[in-house]
Amino acid sequence: MSNSILDLIGNTPLVESKVLNTNPNVKLLFKMEGHNPGGSVKDRAAYNMIKSGLERGSLKPTDKLIEATSGNTGIALAMIAGIFGLDIELVMPENSTKERVQTMRAYGAKVTLTPSDIGIEGARDYAENKVEKEGFVMVNQFANDDNWKAHYMTTGPEIWRDTQGTVTHFVSAMGTTGTIMGTSTFLKEKNKDIQIVGVQPTDNSKIPGIRKWPKEYLPKIFDASKVDTVMEVSEAEAVEMAKRLAKEEGIFSGMSSGGAATVALRLAEQLESGVIVSIVCDRGDRYLSSDLFD
Repeated sequence: MSNSILDLIGNTPLVESKVLNTNPNVKLLFKMEGHNPGGSVKDRAAYNMIKSGLERGSLKPTDKLIEATSGNTGIALAMIAGIFGLDIELVMPENSTKERVQTMRAYGAKVTLTPSDIGIEGARDYAENKVEKEGFVMVNQFANDDNWKAHYMTTGPEIWRDTQGTVTHFVSAMGTTGTIMGTSTFLKEKNKDIQIVGVQPTDNSKIPGIRKWPKEYLPKIFDASKVDTVMEVSEAEAVEMAKRLAKEEGIFSGMSSGGAATVALRLAEQLESGVIVSIVCDRGDRYLSSDLFD
């Protein structure tokens, strides 16, 4: 029995593709991160960043926290901050889906919307300014080692355990890059031959949760040596695959999960044999007010 909602973070199931993958010699497994209590993979990082920060003293119970987010990290931080009794302001572009904004507010966070034309970079600049001028403390998912360490401690070990060490390829969208950094670090320690595949958008494609960062905004936690291959996916491919995942596999997820699944299936077609694990980072109900499933 779980004593706290926090005990339900992690240990998400692996589900095998039964329709989309047509290579009988390759097993494609989707890691269902929407099963976390906050609905996404970001619960892992948010919990570790806040818990570890409080334990270390780098975060204090009286701090006014602030974070720029494109959505899922904000929801996770709102939930975790609320449980710990912390004040948090979340900053996101005004074109973020209504569900995300309402969910953060339901968990008790203050939500500030910045102009959509300056994107997540503009939200990050706004948060940095409040830190410099108003004494806010940034959780800073882009530079906080507790982000990737959450996946080193949980996501990687779960994949290794649940595949009985047979995983050959790990596919993940790259946003803050915490998921791919931490999971790669663990899996490579177990077997250096496991291939780590990062997913980025093609030029001019806008896929929430997947970024090709300008150099000055590149997450400080990112280490290119931990990614064996980077494959690009278009916005149209990611949208189409999100729809196919729901319709054909019963996996209801967002566009970044569709992007990762596109690359995972591309890999499955190329390989003679293998076990691919692809992250399904959240649930599709985050996107119902957008045109994703129209």
